[in-house]
Amino acid sequence: MVKGIGASPGIVVGKVLVKKEEEIKIAKKTIDSSETEVSNLKSAIEKSRTQIQALYDIALVKMGEEEAKIFEAHQMVLDDPEVFGQVENKINNEKINAEYAIEQVVAPFIKMFDMMEDEYLKERAADLKDVAGRVTKNLLGIDMVDFSNLDSKVVIVANDLTPSDTAAMDKEMVLGFVTEIGGRTSHSAIMARTLEIPAVVGTGNVLSQVVTGDMIAFNGDEGVIFVNPNEEKIAEFNAERVKYDAFRTRLSTLVGKESVSKDGVHVELAANIGTPEDLDSVLRNDAQGVGLYRSEFLYMDRESLPTEEEQFEAYRKVVAGLEGKPVVIRTLDIGGDKKLDYLPLPEEMNPFLGYRAIRLCLDRDDIFRTQLRALLRASAFGNLKVMFPMISSVEELRDAKTIVEEERVKLREEGIAFDEKMEIGIMVEIPATAIIADLLAKEVDFFSIGTNDLIQYTTAVDRMNEKIAHLYNPCHPALLRLVNMVIQAGHKEGIWVGMCGEVAGDPRLIPVLLGMGLDEFSMSPISVLNARWIIAQLSQEEMKIVAETAMNLPTASEVEAYLANTIQLED
Repeated sequence: MVKGIGASPGIVVGKVLVKKEEEIKIAKKTIDSSETEVSNLKSAIEKSRTQIQALYDIALVKMGEEEAKIFEAHQMVLDDPEVFGQVENKINNEKINAEYAIEQVVAPFIKMFDMMEDEYLKERAADLKDVAGRVTKNLLGIDMVDFSNLDSKVVIVANDLTPSDTAAMDKEMVLGFVTEIGGRTSHSAIMARTLEIPAVVGTGNVLSQVVTGDMIAFNGDEGVIFVNPNEEKIAEFNAERVKYDAFRTRLSTLVGKESVSKDGVHVELAANIGTPEDLDSVLRNDAQGVGLYRSEFLYMDRESLPTEEEQFEAYRKVVAGLEGKPVVIRTLDIGGDKKLDYLPLPEEMNPFLGYRAIRLCLDRDDIFRTQLRALLRASAFGNLKVMFPMISSVEELRDAKTIVEEERVKLREEGIAFDEKMEIGIMVEIPATAIIADLLAKEVDFFSIGTNDLIQYTTAVDRMNEKIAHLYNPCHPALLRLVNMVIQAGHKEGIWVGMCGEVAGDPRLIPVLLGMGLDEFSMSPISVLNARWIIAQLSQEEMKIVAETAMNLPTASEVEAYLANTIQLED
């Protein structure tokens, strides 16, 4: 048995096809003609461009515009002077071979992105690896693996799969895939969920335990893999697959339905997004709004700050596209592991506890005011709400609100329309914020609990540190108590309370959050219908007892065991 991370749901039983990574040994060579070498580089880039365009076309048909955007990003890497422009300069200046120049230029970028905690930025490393590897193979005349032309049904096992690998997969022939590295938010995992190809990632050493032709079985939700299972285990998995297929069909019937508990309590199931292009997924999965729009993505992958007009158009597109449904937009959350090349930040011993998010915005109010004007203007086109990240005190909140009010006054004087009743809220992601939630609730229209950071700060666990990652647990009684404290404090002051961290879509904890009275659950769009199905089977009154019991258990493992034994849902 091998344990990994469940990345894409589904039950799989099939034969293994191991994707062997051909090790490309690149040596430094001195060249006679840099002109010829640059010409070879450009030819390889153009060949790569044609291949990536073909992958874009495939992804557009198979997965839609949102996932196809990955290959637009790959094309942008080819055009980026910071990457292949530098490669060309290296060839000319150092008289070295193109493939070695690529390795020398790309390696530092990949290392930098890999070290970052933010999953979006880590995926920039995957994009660079994919594109650089493609150009290098085209330079060297090495054929790439083609998963679109398989002659039998298989389960692919690999150290890693690129977005190019995943997009090319024929879902009729690829039963599922397993990788040694990666997480739930890696491009390949996201594309697998869109294609509905079951997947388990982050298994560590699975390649040492399988060979091509072995049988493999796994549940893409649970992440447990069985290599060469016996007939009894295979029969068990086949029976589970029949039940799972029926379940997915049943979920599709929930589109257009309300999100309401068995005892008639309505909640809002919203989606987390990063760009206007994510809107398609929000609508396709029938989310009732956007609970977290990460506005910092507008500031990334560019050479200067976005203008007021650029931001206004991006916000307006989402707000208008949701036709009155709520859209909560988080103001700029830069710092920590999210850096901008054009906005140098000081080197810090503990950047996650440093000059970032609202702290940066209050200091650089020129940047903050531009964003707030764009947000206020976009509020005229729908139901936009603004949320400040990293608030740790009432003083910070009041300072931020003062700047909002000053920009409102300016817009009125200029005769520019905006929603005078636009709601303002904060993310609760610092223990201090949760502890004074009763005071902060008097100052805002809503709270949104950011559990990803709240767990990390509450338990003093760096979730990217493999040595202590097991201590990063959303079932920790301290986290449950803080979440409950925030919800009750908000309700006492008559404001609504949401959650936009990963916990909001966690099937284990949805019953607890319902029992605590959480008003809005914001999650990955693909999780919305499953959450609606879970909530429909639960009574909030009954879940109040479950939540109270869970908060009073001494350990996270006991909370997990209690919930597993107590919450029984329909098959």
